[in-house]
Amino acid sequence: MQKKQGILICIGIVFFLALYMFNMAYFSIKPDFFTITPNKEAPDGVVFTETITMLIEHELRGHGGWIPNDVPLSPSWMLDNKPNFQLGVLEVVRYSSRVLRDSLSRQRTTDQIDEDCDQAFTCFSNDPLKWIMPSAEGKYKKGIANLRKYSERLEYKTARFYPRSDNLIQLLEQYNSLLGGVNTRLLNASRENEPAPEEHGKSDYTNVPWTETDDNFYYAQGVGYAMFHMFEAIRIDFEPVLKDKNAVIIINTIIKSLQESYFEPIIITNGSKAGIFANHSNNLRVFLDDARQKCNSLIRMLDQG
Repeated sequence: MQKKQGILICIGIVFFLALYMFNMAYFSIKPDFFTITPNKEAPDGVVFTETITMLIEHELRGHGGWIPNDVPLSPSWMLDNKPNFQLGVLEVVRYSSRVLRDSLSRQRTTDQIDEDCDQAFTCFSNDPLKWIMPSAEGKYKKGIANLRKYSERLEYKTARFYPRSDNLIQLLEQYNSLLGGVNTRLLNASRENEPAPEEHGKSDYTNVPWTETDDNFYYAQGVGYAMFHMFEAIRIDFEPVLKDKNAVIIINTIIKSLQESYFEPIIITNGSKAGIFANHSNNLRVFLDDARQKCNSLIRMLDQG
């Protein structure tokens, strides 16, 4: 009898561990690209707003839901790649909603701030690690509801969206700042196998511990994934401005670079220049840095008369 109980207990433990590992693998799945097909009669700003909404909503409703704030013992608590990816997506959502509140929804800086845009940005600014009082998910869902309300008001013409070149420049400058920080993190991560700072001769040289290499990689990839969708929205809602400045081609190349940044290595390696292993941090940085440089060019084009 005791032998049978022991066997049953072992089977139960094996089953639990197998289920636990399965859930870990399932929760690690990153989201696919999505497409928003706008109604031809939809007013300016609907696609831009809906894209922000879809980005955060996909992370809340996707495999495993919002993972960064999961409690110990849950399968997702032991993951770090997917949570860092989600934090990268969240950062783009925050940057986008802030510019929407401060500039895109107002004709001039002295105009009153749109309440729904303000509430959305405040909600998205909530600590992503909090799981109670309030939970990150609860706040982000409220932010989604605020943006949906703003989008409906655009439809009924009780809210405004101003797709001017000066507003687009402000947005692009924010994205450029974010990409610059991401590329610096990737550059430092890619230097792990290079000479130490005192041998390198550069005071700003920073090595990243190998345990953080994949964290930086997936955070940066989350930023690139979210920006890909935001630039697609920009291409639609700012189409007249882009055509007027002959900037359609360059924004297409930015979108292409961001799309190519979404690749999935079997394992993140950080090989040296002379090694046999790939340096995935550096490979990702190439695409994101290319997008950043072209974004600089786009800003200059928009700023010209």
